[in-house]
Amino acid sequence: MAPPAPPLSRVFAELDPSPVPEGRAGLPALPEREVHVSGSAELSARPDRARVSLRLGSRKEAAAAARSSVSRRLQYIAHTARLHGVPEENMTVTEDFSRVENTYQMEAEVCIIFSDFGKMQNVCNLLVEKLGTSITISPPHFYHTPEAIDTLRRQVCVTAVGNTRRKAQEVCRLFGQALGKPLLIKEEETKEWGSHIDSHLSHSADSQTLQERIQNATAYASCRVFAVFEIKGKENRRHKLL
Repeated sequence: MAPPAPPLSRVFAELDPSPVPEGRAGLPALPEREVHVSGSAELSARPDRARVSLRLGSRKEAAAAARSSVSRRLQYIAHTARLHGVPEENMTVTEDFSRVENTYQMEAEVCIIFSDFGKMQNVCNLLVEKLGTSITISPPHFYHTPEAIDTLRRQVCVTAVGNTRRKAQEVCRLFGQALGKPLLIKEEETKEWGSHIDSHLSHSADSQTLQERIQNATAYASCRVFAVFEIKGKENRRHKLL
């Protein structure tokens, strides 16, 4: 049996000796040499926002009593959120008042946006402690703001360029050369993806821990870059010897 073929190697850098052009008066100019390098990077970003929905209601024979019961709890929720630094614009209240048979029903939903997940946990724990079963708190929904995604895209591209430059420097040092300025930097491929919760899994979303929810909402991005750098000449080795 013939031995298996060796795996194909991937070229991530190459030295390119360009042809020597003629200088003025027909004299040969100094050769312009280049190093061609490809590099990549992959980064992730945890969600920077969480939305929590709180539901509460009251059903009384008197309309004023139903409204008052819900109103007192809404005031306490807003007061607690403000004490933990949540701005007013990050709280939305929706109310619904209806008559059911011979009673009046008042229902409300409060949506709060948190940027500090520690404060979010403190607020939710305090509300459960003080309001008990008279309030229902949904599991937090974690997500990214557009600014956070833009930051991730910029960071992964900058990191890929930095990795590519370091590869070029390693190649030049291997041949005793010094790396010059970049002549070309081209973004070859970018990808973005994230984890998703499968509703068909036996491990339901409602039973996930806070850290599992954050992990499922984490965004990922990768970038591959091709670059051409100038080779300046021989590397100065005076300070390389110990």
